Amino acid sequence: MRKTWKKLAALAMAASMAICGGAMTVSADAEETPEKVTVNVAYMPDYASLNGLISAIELGYFDDENIEVQLTEFADGPTIIQAMESGSIDVGYIGQGAHKLCINGKADIFALAHISNGDAVIGSKEKGTDTIEGLKGKTVAYSSGTSSEIILNKTLAKGGMTMDDITAMDMDATNIVTAMLSGSVDACATWVPNSLKVLQEMGDDGVQLTDNKTFIDDTVSLASWIAMPKYAEENRDVLVRFARALYKGFDYRADHSHDDEVCGWIADKIKLEKDTLLDQVNVADWTTSEFVRDHMDEVKKYYELQQNTFIESGDCEKTPVEDYVLFDVMEEACAE
Repeated sequence: MRKTWKKLAALAMAASMAICGGAMTVSADAEETPEKVTVNVAYMPDYASLNGLISAIELGYFDDENIEVQLTEFADGPTIIQAMESGSIDVGYIGQGAHKLCINGKADIFALAHISNGDAVIGSKEKGTDTIEGLKGKTVAYSSGTSSEIILNKTLAKGGMTMDDITAMDMDATNIVTAMLSGSVDACATWVPNSLKVLQEMGDDGVQLTDNKTFIDDTVSLASWIAMPKYAEENRDVLVRFARALYKGFDYRADHSHDDEVCGWIADKIKLEKDTLLDQVNVADWTTSEFVRDHMDEVKKYYELQQNTFIESGDCEKTPVEDYVLFDVMEEACAE
């Protein structure tokens, strides 16, 4: 209904302008209408990935930019980047772990999505992993190349350990939940919504050992929207239009009176209970266009701090953040 009213209003305005201004006005309107494009978009099946995107779709913000969105679901950021490299995906959402690939030149970031607190290392009282020190010698499930691996390494370091001190089991994000709940692993490192599901199902036996805020003094966990460097260079205008629609979706989502509606849209898309999604609305500091517009220096510092984490872990060398973060696209998309 919301989109229908918007279209009716637009038609009425166009008709009025045509009557008053004649052919010259119609020609001017045609020049202002951006080219119709289809953008192949990768997302993950959770609230963090979809909240702004689905809002922008449902409210017609991509229609306003003359963008047709084609959605494809993926399990994690590295897999999304692989699909982008093959040419099947144009833009995609990534969590913290995959950002090291951007730093190393694999992709460009064109929109900050949020600052996450959704990653966690979870232990078990029954398995003796209810403390960080208890992880030593135990079997711990994680997903390499993702934020799961990062928070696991941070947690082990906090306890004076490395991956060599545990039996690290690398597995798909969805399999981590099954392994933890079945007791085939002693602890796990994962992210929302999997972390919430594990803790809920384990009840009193489950213990959250760390989350992103545990390490807030020396690191930051970011989620971003990305594109291949070649695509970004050739389609800068498309990225600005896409980001503008996306940030309008972020702004709508930022009003918590819309939580039920937004979670309902996401639930319909990924066939998940709405209440499960409502549990996820407070697991991050969600970005808005106003924040980006008024705090760009802070946004740049976030990416610099993030890069320092990857430098310390040996995943990349120091690189100017401007080489892979398209701050100009963010600024133009979020301009008033």
